[in-house]
Amino acid sequence: MKVAVVGATGMVGSVMLEVLAERKLPISELLLVASERSVGKKIDFEGKSYTVIGMESAVNARPEIALFSAGGATSLEWAPKFAAVGTSVIDNSSAWRMELDKKLIVPEINANQLTPADKIIANPNCSTIQMVMALAPLHKEFTIKRIVVSTYQSITGTGVKAVEQLTNEMEGKDGIRAYPHPIHKNALPHCDVFLENDYTKEEMKLVHETHKILGDSSIGITATAIRIPVVGGHSESVNLEFKNPYDIDQVRTLLADTPGVVVLDNPEANEYPMPIHAEGKDEVFVGRIRRDESVKNGLNLWIVSDNLRKGAATNTIQIAEYLIQHRLI
Repeated sequence: MKVAVVGATGMVGSVMLEVLAERKLPISELLLVASERSVGKKIDFEGKSYTVIGMESAVNARPEIALFSAGGATSLEWAPKFAAVGTSVIDNSSAWRMELDKKLIVPEINANQLTPADKIIANPNCSTIQMVMALAPLHKEFTIKRIVVSTYQSITGTGVKAVEQLTNEMEGKDGIRAYPHPIHKNALPHCDVFLENDYTKEEMKLVHETHKILGDSSIGITATAIRIPVVGGHSESVNLEFKNPYDIDQVRTLLADTPGVVVLDNPEANEYPMPIHAEGKDEVFVGRIRRDESVKNGLNLWIVSDNLRKGAATNTIQIAEYLIQHRLI
């Protein structure tokens, strides 16, 4: 299998290489691809040195799979060119997620929608992935009426510049800034750009992508996305209102039986999900499971996951694995 990693020099790209090595994808030839300014750089992968190539060279190589994490503009320009030569593109940007003819895939939930005709496949936003991983089995069983979600998101979701900003601020140095305010010892209710409705783009991704993945646009969803000075992963406080009555033990059982979800919920022993616990892992951790006593059929959850892994690189590679396993490429 000839596989291209597009955006190989970026933060998600480097994690993709880690996950590819761990999961032993059947790669006969690996193409590491980046922008022109990075062409010629060397990257080590499993003891071998690879030279970064440009986009045109990668298209001409006709890989079976291209794993994209190079930003929306790059994806809009180049994903169709890869698809035109028969490559299956799995894209991490927001470029294709809400296109009606493109599938938005979390493998544990809806990979069965994929067909050989799907040559550009969208990977959902990191904060959406971890939330729907926990919500999908609950929606199927009890039918979600409304979701109120507040996210507490790692700076790694912004990229290398944000990590540099936090490091500089912790060390008392001036330097590059990814945010309009300090992030050290702070919380910014500002993830992505503000839209005309005063929500941020990140917040609206949670709304629209959840509707698409769960296949139900009737769910009421409101979101507040907050950036906090952590690097291990994203955390989410999720309040649900179901249409149907539920049993709290059944909720715990459904979540515990969901592939990719780990219930970590023993408050008496101070056990609950935290970014420091999720970092470097592929699972979605759920805890603080409790009934919302202020509303009929209400439930509270606390959901944590490594945004660079399940929220990006791992989910992308799981899609590739599904395509290979089911001979869709």
